[in-house]
Amino acid sequence: MTSQTTTAGPGHRPDEPDRSNGPDAPDSPHSPHSSDGLQAGLKNRHLSMIAIGGVIGAGLFVGSGAGIAAAGPAILLSYALVGLMVVFVMRMLGEMAAARPSSGSFSAYADQALGRWAGFSIGWLYWFFWVVVLAVEATAGAKILEGWVPGVPQWAWALIVMVVLTATNLVSVGSYGEFEFWFAGIKVVAIGAFVIVGLLAVFGVLPGSDNPGAGFAHLTDSGGFFPEGPGAILTGVLMVVFSFMGSEIVTLAAGESENPQRAVQKATNSVIWRIAVFYLGSIFVVLTLLPWNDASIVKDGSYVAALNSIGIPHAGQVMNVIVLTAVLSCLNSGLYTASRMAFSLGGRGDAPKAFARTNKRGVPQAAILSSVVFGFVAVFFNYQWPDTVFQFLLNSSGAVALFVWLVICFTQLRMRGMILRESPEKLVVRMWLFPYLTWATIAMISFVLVYMLTDDSGREQVLLSLLVAALVVAVSLVREARNRRNGTTAKTPTHT
Repeated sequence: MTSQTTTAGPGHRPDEPDRSNGPDAPDSPHSPHSSDGLQAGLKNRHLSMIAIGGVIGAGLFVGSGAGIAAAGPAILLSYALVGLMVVFVMRMLGEMAAARPSSGSFSAYADQALGRWAGFSIGWLYWFFWVVVLAVEATAGAKILEGWVPGVPQWAWALIVMVVLTATNLVSVGSYGEFEFWFAGIKVVAIGAFVIVGLLAVFGVLPGSDNPGAGFAHLTDSGGFFPEGPGAILTGVLMVVFSFMGSEIVTLAAGESENPQRAVQKATNSVIWRIAVFYLGSIFVVLTLLPWNDASIVKDGSYVAALNSIGIPHAGQVMNVIVLTAVLSCLNSGLYTASRMAFSLGGRGDAPKAFARTNKRGVPQAAILSSVVFGFVAVFFNYQWPDTVFQFLLNSSGAVALFVWLVICFTQLRMRGMILRESPEKLVVRMWLFPYLTWATIAMISFVLVYMLTDDSGREQVLLSLLVAALVVAVSLVREARNRRNGTTAKTPTHT
């Protein structure tokens, strides 16, 4: 477990053969190793399911009811707007990741295109976001498990799920991929079945359904399509935007696949239908099965209320199983993502060097364990000071998703020219209507951030997230100034 056989960085160990040319070149589809010491242990089916399931978090199942209550049927436009933003951001990220696969993904690209401060700052902010998510998801999963087995306290369940998923990540990247394949598979099958069965009930052709089969009438029969006014679309945007976080995970994972370029291409090309089916499709079914202001949507949750309206027995428990799967998937991917970002930061000299070391199975053990430790600390804060310390952590990481998307946009503006100059043949995924759609996406994300300042709950998230971001940027600038004074520089990210 502790054998350290490879380290990240631009050079080779003296006792290793140079694989920079020939069949074992790092970017070769047949290479057993990625370019930075990680092993290519993710298969195509793993990457495909990570790509499909990456955008489906517990937030879709748990949080959609509040969005429906706030905007009515117009919440569909909120999901569509955010989905469009994600499609554009993923296209930009896919362009860079297909050309330069890296375990640090957008953080490494920001390092190259915008400067050391940008890669350092967004990498640590992203890591911070995911270790907080670990605590949120561990607690959510523990609540469900405690309801099934009340003899085990909630904190013990949180500990158990964290330990089990840490163990799977420590074994190999393949074990992470296998767990995520099945977790994501269950989510995909469940939502697909929900959409099909729900549509049959909407049109009154589902045998034995309790639903009256009102067709599309519920979209307008309770105050129209905009019952809370058109402005509610923006309120809905604030409520749903964070349920899309995670789409970018596949670009980090691609660095540990046999053919990163192909994996990124497939994931980028499929993001449109994934969002259309899993987000818009499932919310559309809820809104057509029930009036938007039905009390059960908030009381029981939108999906449980919809299943109850069809007459599915034990709908609450069925949804609990699906939500638990989504929680475990998010925990699994969150730990993977945080550790790979820490690994990349270590390889660039922006984190302790130990983070960049991999054991004989190609696993960045120190990066995983350090992420878990902070995750456990956050879980402790959640139980000990849920309304003070943990609430601060939640709010101060709340807008990080939008910061990440903004950085991806600005990075792609610069990176396109760099790729064209250095390796134009690798520009196999291209952002549409460059640079106009990139600037339009920047404007959309900026508008959402500004609009959040007018919202009571959003204002605190933006201001605290900006405060934390400012502190991280300040640390990066101080480090750069100190390095220049000492005549040393941190490693510049390399690419293949």
